Amino acid sequence: MARRTENKHGSTADEFDLLAVIRQQLPSNTIPDSGVCVGIGDDCAVLQPAAGQKLVVSSDTLNAGVHFFPSDPPEAIGHKALAVNLSDLAACGATPRWASLNLSMPTADRHWLQRFMQAFLKLASTHNTRLIGGDTTAGALSISVTVMGFSPRPLLRSGAKDGDLLAVSGHIGSAAFALKHRHHPAGWALSRALQWPQPRLDISQAIAPFAHAAIDISDGLLADARHLCQASGLSAHIALEKIPVHPLVKQHDPHWPELVLAGGDDYQLLFTCASKDRHLLPADCQVIGHLQQSRQPPQVQVCHHGEPLHLPTDGFRHFS
Repeated sequence: MARRTENKHGSTADEFDLLAVIRQQLPSNTIPDSGVCVGIGDDCAVLQPAAGQKLVVSSDTLNAGVHFFPSDPPEAIGHKALAVNLSDLAACGATPRWASLNLSMPTADRHWLQRFMQAFLKLASTHNTRLIGGDTTAGALSISVTVMGFSPRPLLRSGAKDGDLLAVSGHIGSAAFALKHRHHPAGWALSRALQWPQPRLDISQAIAPFAHAAIDISDGLLADARHLCQASGLSAHIALEKIPVHPLVKQHDPHWPELVLAGGDDYQLLFTCASKDRHLLPADCQVIGHLQQSRQPPQVQVCHHGEPLHLPTDGFRHFS
């Protein structure tokens, strides 16, 4: 039996009303996709992967109070819900193709959903990603997105090689700064980094032909560098002064190294490549260190002008 709830506008609605809202938001001029045999409207979507390509799949869940504030604009939540998933595809050098959306809402608020879907579908359209299904339920505000894409040679964390350069895209630490200083004008100036992250699919496509390994920076630069090192069996040496940081972060927070190394939510790419390919790096990328074999278990060493740094945390962890 469909559950009907009363939203803040006083009208009753159920999950079928919400599905109708989502259908109405879908673009009417969607280009036919030969890979979608069955899309929205059945128990399952039926997909046909392209010949010669590997299917790359990722899924993330965003919960109110953990990944975003319930008071954030629905547009920002909708954008971020898809962006963080597309960022995983970017880390694997994959081209996005399809997405599914599972949405839990405390009330069937059609107005909120319209605004959420508008931003979600705008970003999907930007990256030629088609919504092929999902689910709506009553519950605490939570969004789960699964994205699918293609790549003939996916980039993996385990692909790094001894002697590789370690590079990042964009600025690091801006999102953590915006969260910490959200009530300060300087924090407001960088709020888009936190609420409207951009998946670096542009960088991904540029580096895919020569990069050896990659990961997107979600838990923090230090933590994600450690993930890459453990997967590759190599140790990393990072120079703090080489990490690209927005001037406002250094200007307004004396503890900016912690934000840069352990803040997270950057959704920039951390990747490796051979030193001979350094000249191929996109303009928005910066070499911050290198990888090498070590007799010890894989580790990440951060120095500032040659002096080792010892920080109290290494990134975000759920349940800790």
